[in-house]
Amino acid sequence: MMSDNEAKYLTDALTGGISALEAVREEYEPRLRALPTGRIAYVGEGIAKATGLPGARSEELVELLGGKSGMVFNLDPEEVGLVLLDRGEEIDVGAEVRGTGRVIDTPVGEKLIGRIVDPLGRPRDGKGRLRVSERRPIEQSAPAIMDRAPVEKPLQTGLKVIDALIPIGRGQRELILGDRQTGKTAITLDTIINQKGENVVCIYCAIGQRSSGVARLAEDLSKHEAFDYSFIVVAGGDDTPGLQYIAPYAAMTMGEYFRDRGDDALVIFDDLSVHAKAYREMSLLLRRPPSREAYPGDIFYIHSRLLERATHLNDEKGGGSLTALPIVETQAQNLSAYIPTNLISITDGQIYLSPSHYRKGILPAVDVGKSVSRVGGKTQLPAYRDIAGDLRLSYSQFEELESFSRFSTRLDKDTRRKLDRGRRIREALKQPQYDTYAVTEQIAVLLAVTTGLFDELEPEEVGRAEEVIRKIVHKNFSDQAEKIEKGDDLSDEERERLADAMERALKKEAGEGETTEGEDSGGEREEAGVSGDR
Repeated sequence: MMSDNEAKYLTDALTGGISALEAVREEYEPRLRALPTGRIAYVGEGIAKATGLPGARSEELVELLGGKSGMVFNLDPEEVGLVLLDRGEEIDVGAEVRGTGRVIDTPVGEKLIGRIVDPLGRPRDGKGRLRVSERRPIEQSAPAIMDRAPVEKPLQTGLKVIDALIPIGRGQRELILGDRQTGKTAITLDTIINQKGENVVCIYCAIGQRSSGVARLAEDLSKHEAFDYSFIVVAGGDDTPGLQYIAPYAAMTMGEYFRDRGDDALVIFDDLSVHAKAYREMSLLLRRPPSREAYPGDIFYIHSRLLERATHLNDEKGGGSLTALPIVETQAQNLSAYIPTNLISITDGQIYLSPSHYRKGILPAVDVGKSVSRVGGKTQLPAYRDIAGDLRLSYSQFEELESFSRFSTRLDKDTRRKLDRGRRIREALKQPQYDTYAVTEQIAVLLAVTTGLFDELEPEEVGRAEEVIRKIVHKNFSDQAEKIEKGDDLSDEERERLADAMERALKKEAGEGETTEGEDSGGEREEAGVSGDR
């Protein structure tokens, strides 16, 4: 039975709710709004032309037959050029087209995390309707210069060759480019997986990819529990060029929601060469004048206005950051092609993946000599600079020296020593997919290779030695890990202690630390932190 107080409370609550509804009803004034209506005059592959849409605006959303969507693209005196966002097989000449009075927008918010959606926010994962309370236009102005702050905090990818030699900062725009099947997507996937526990919301924007590839990537993210802080925006190869065109802008708008509220976000565009081709197709079908390689004259502008939105905001604006990792595919290692050179000039650096490295099994196939990060050095943790400050230069010199040494049969001792050290550095920088390294693990491996601990090992033994070092770091150097990640320097004493521990562990692994039977060396082993069992 309900008590008198509970009944009175319930009655008052219902009375108050009814009163509030009545007040809203009295204030509501129904209004009729006339929406402009036109007729389809021409239908093509992914585009249409319409007449009778007075007052239409550029990038306005329009509705076509059967609930299909389109976007105003051309504003000509006699007609309006439309790009279709849905397949248009059912649309015929004479069909009605209706303006909506609003520009193309997309849903934003935390409800997106863990989902797969298209650029308009329609679910692609079969998990039901996406319920969000806010939508934003896909086209937004880039933050003003005075609203930006320097890029200072690192975005750790978990890949030694990138974090040590080509570091990326939160708020940076770093281009990833290379020929087909060289591991571009694999690098971004590892980067997303490495953000677990780092409070970075990750957005993967798939442009023009096969559905099977997107499904495989989603499965990998689920397997590594990365969907807890990431989501996918997809405009597949079966979708219209119009939907592929708006995909990166929608993904950027979704990322800006998290940046504007003070969080860190990462958006990956895979890839912008497909995006450029979709824009070229739309423009040629609607008879916009072509320029170099048949691309429209504003092809540079459509990518620059997109990537300029990635930045690190100052504290007055919340201090959030949005990092962009655009991907572009090169043809036959041609870095001087039109779209790659455009994007190289827009971004803050590039990571180039070499097909020859990939064929040799050097994975990730990063060509250190052709890769650069223009702001990453300022974001790198001090421990990296102390240990691997000259590693990039020495490794690039080794690669050149190795190519020249093939033409010589007689090499002096110093040259042979540099080649031997360089080969071990290369082995140490190799890394299988999905096996990301923590910061302290990377520091320990780099310290081992720069101090010569791997010099006595055969190159094929370096991988096993790395695993031994990772175990030592996890077991005995957790305190140093916290200091390094906070940005503290690694003292000389800590460096020596770490180097000694790694050297003892490697000797034990090689069997050099064993003593003869009956020899009383238990005290020495105990002092060194090494047990008698192998």
